[in-house]
Amino acid sequence: MQTLNEASQTCPQCCCSCTTPFFNSPISSHNTKPPQQRNSSAEWRHSFAVTTTSIFPNTQFTNHESLPSLHESFNEFTKVYPQYSDTEQVDYVRAKDYFHLSLSNQTCLDYIGIGLFSYSQLQHHDTSKSQLPSSSVPQTPQFQPSYSDSIPFFSIYCKTGSLKTLLLHGGQDSEFEGAMRNRIMSFLNISEKDYFMVFTANRTSAFKLVADSYQFQTGRRLLTVYDYESEAAEAMISSSVKRGARAMSAEFSWPRLRIQTTKLRKMIESKRKKKKRKGLFVFPLSSRVTGARYPYLWMSIAQENGWHVLVDACALGPKEMDCFGLSLFQPDFLICSFYKVFGENPSGFGCLFIKKSAISSLESSPSAGIVNLVPEKQPRQSSDYSSGTDLELMRNTTPTSPHEERPFPLSSFSGPMQTKQSEIVEEGEEPTDSNLKAPQCSEIEEIQEPVQTLEKSNVQESCIQCGCLDQVDSLGLILISNRSRYLINWLVNSMLKLKHPNTQGVPLVKIYGPNVKFDRGPALAFNIFDWKGERVEPALVQKLADRSNISISYAFLHHIWFADKYAEEKGKVLQTKVVGDKGVVTTTNKKKDTVGITVVTAALGFMANFEDVYKLWAFVARFLDADFVEKESWRYIAINQKTVEV
Repeated sequence: MQTLNEASQTCPQCCCSCTTPFFNSPISSHNTKPPQQRNSSAEWRHSFAVTTTSIFPNTQFTNHESLPSLHESFNEFTKVYPQYSDTEQVDYVRAKDYFHLSLSNQTCLDYIGIGLFSYSQLQHHDTSKSQLPSSSVPQTPQFQPSYSDSIPFFSIYCKTGSLKTLLLHGGQDSEFEGAMRNRIMSFLNISEKDYFMVFTANRTSAFKLVADSYQFQTGRRLLTVYDYESEAAEAMISSSVKRGARAMSAEFSWPRLRIQTTKLRKMIESKRKKKKRKGLFVFPLSSRVTGARYPYLWMSIAQENGWHVLVDACALGPKEMDCFGLSLFQPDFLICSFYKVFGENPSGFGCLFIKKSAISSLESSPSAGIVNLVPEKQPRQSSDYSSGTDLELMRNTTPTSPHEERPFPLSSFSGPMQTKQSEIVEEGEEPTDSNLKAPQCSEIEEIQEPVQTLEKSNVQESCIQCGCLDQVDSLGLILISNRSRYLINWLVNSMLKLKHPNTQGVPLVKIYGPNVKFDRGPALAFNIFDWKGERVEPALVQKLADRSNISISYAFLHHIWFADKYAEEKGKVLQTKVVGDKGVVTTTNKKKDTVGITVVTAALGFMANFEDVYKLWAFVARFLDADFVEKESWRYIAINQKTVEV
């Protein structure tokens, strides 16, 4: 096994941000490392935090009208982060391919990674139609991009059968699918010598596919590390438990939601000297809700103790796989997802990577979720497609015989959408106006219209239009990471400066997870509290944000551990999530899987700019006005015909 110092050099670009997960490793004390290098790293991070908190020094904002203007704030921002000007190439890409965000005055802070529609993806393939899908976006013929027939149009075909059989005896890729596979593996820096890649219907399908195929008879444990309720993880847990697995979860310490290292180590480490396969360890590289990043060496601890490791890379930002150190850790399974990325097929799909040596850990059991990408040869009517949840789609497309292929209802974008906020919003939340104006990053089922035929001769790798991936490749890891680091930390620091008037500095915002931190992710979980200390309902915050053309969401944090000194606070903050009309209620119930905290969430994609984070800050500051909160609360109660705590 490589030392910690060697591991920190796995990123070819050797930027400071790349080494972050290793410096925070829970076993760093077991590795030798020059004191000077360790001190330099700590000093660098400390210096960044001090620099960030120097913004608005000794200042509290108690009135939303007292906030500095966008121009004044940006000038202060660039003084503190002069390197931000080096990222202006992102602004150029945004102005060229995502200008519709500015035209519609839309701020999209409900996605993470690269899942955001470009202008060309919002266009029908027929260039004679210049009408945008949303009437809120003005027509701008002078900006209409030109199209060529080389843009791929493909359908997703669902097939069932055994994952293991497919891996061992699967047929050759089509020319089109092979080109897509090569482009994705190249983007993620994954070698086909080491891994098989399987296209899945979505992220949830990939997790369930592993759960349905893994040999829990020899390794009965399933250990997950999620600080929020994830539909994909819950689907895996449910399926695994039915197959005899014992499900366990890591816990996270209040209030910063750091991993409870002692408890997790105890669950991972073997008590017996004789090696015995433990089960499946499911490890997200970062939280897509709180922005917490987790030390990568937890994977090494698990591998050394006989676990198979599944890495959830869905919350990674663009190009961050370059820093993961895949060759060092070699997980048995890796899952990522691509939504709103490829040409005029923004709905996307999931990707499951299986290490070739891990095939023996699977059994030949029937499972759903595997798909093929097939270029369109016949136009389809919109009635051929349907919408629904992931599970409904899998049930509706179940073939009558093994490995039979049937069309999956995902193809090129051109019609109305139904958005299912599967990873962020509680199930049952209805789409809002902003959902329609700016589609969100969650898995999408669309109602389609006919698409043009794509001849096989055009299905060449050189013709695969992966504009979003090409943009990310051209921008590079360092530029994207630095930009998001400046923006998210400015937002965190600015949120903490909002205080209620005449209350001796009662904070307006409570942040869950890391505060200002050099290596935090670009996601933020928070709640807003009124001057009496009562929480404003996250659903209300989201609806008011929608009205202001700001797309944010909310999530449910769980598996939270409270030290004895926080015992009194525990009873006040924890809630029980109840499915149905009663929603989430305050409780002292100790059942871990249903107890947690509903929070507002915001996440920055690689296209985010300073104006986006400023607009969110200014919107949150409106809640300093007690009259505004009371008025909107009563309006929310009247519309929903139910009482909420505000």
